[in-house]
Amino acid sequence: MTAAALLRHPRDKYFIATKCSNQNGRKTLKEGQDMFENSLSVFRTDHIDYYLLHILSSEQNFKERFLDNGLLDWLMEQRSQGRIRNLGFSFHGERPGFDAILAWHEKVHWDFVQIQMNYLDWKHSDQASSRPDRKAVNAEYLYGQLAAREIPVVIMEPMLGGRLAKLAQGPVTRLKSREPERSAASWAFRFCGTFPKVLTILSGMTYMEHLQDNIKSLSGFQPLSEDDLAFLEDTALQILNFPTVPCTSCQYCMPCPYGLDIPGIFAHYNRCVNEDHIPQDAMSPGYRESRRAYLVSYARSIPRERRADHCVGCGECLMHCPQGIDIPGQMRKIDRYSEKLKKNP
Repeated sequence: MTAAALLRHPRDKYFIATKCSNQNGRKTLKEGQDMFENSLSVFRTDHIDYYLLHILSSEQNFKERFLDNGLLDWLMEQRSQGRIRNLGFSFHGERPGFDAILAWHEKVHWDFVQIQMNYLDWKHSDQASSRPDRKAVNAEYLYGQLAAREIPVVIMEPMLGGRLAKLAQGPVTRLKSREPERSAASWAFRFCGTFPKVLTILSGMTYMEHLQDNIKSLSGFQPLSEDDLAFLEDTALQILNFPTVPCTSCQYCMPCPYGLDIPGIFAHYNRCVNEDHIPQDAMSPGYRESRRAYLVSYARSIPRERRADHCVGCGECLMHCPQGIDIPGQMRKIDRYSEKLKKNP
């Protein structure tokens, strides 16, 4: 459908960006070559403008998928022939892996790198991870290393899967008090756009108003001031006090072998946190209303057989989560909380 729509326009009027997703056992040279050739066929084009090595997480991951099989050399050859105009990678791991892959810049000359960057992850990505064995790397470091090498940066998760657009009332009030006409999402996009080496900001848009707000946020763009950046840092610290799960709904953990709707469960829980429907004490004001709101919305949004109580802790999801969430642990926590509410009317 996308290809059919694009074919109505001259090829030099749009860019095509796609990725080599050769994880999950698809690591041979031929499989990687077929993936690239298939992209050309689907889009009915003779070149890809931005081709990225998808979801690199460590030096070993990079080695197995692109070095040992000769695929990186082959992709560089396609670039020299003009079939790839820009070659880069997206990163989802820890600092040693990033440093090791970036060290190949002298040989590969990365044309761009895609990183997760937003005003929460700028200094506090380590606090977003709920797994003690995972040391997340701050976006400030990732961006700084790329900018020092003059490598253009593509931003993913500027909104943290929508979390920075659907904030709790406290942070929203804080943002509105500074600029009443601006949306919460606008602050997140303008933060990313402030940094000069940012090539583009990826935005997931569901409704026309999302597109309109994005255009408004970046039209006649003025970078945020140092005072604005300090204000956002204080806002980030406030957001971190809310016990939301750092899920971006990327769906990499799906499908769950036991049928759980993992992103849906987290989305429901986070929504209830932000709307103050997480009562902790039966004697607290509004307990009855909040309890009912939580349980009714849980029942309506997640089918019974796909809820947190069906998690067996197999850990299959852990290796796929870019955010380093302890998914089984969070499922146990949400299940215990839901059962507590059911038993305490």
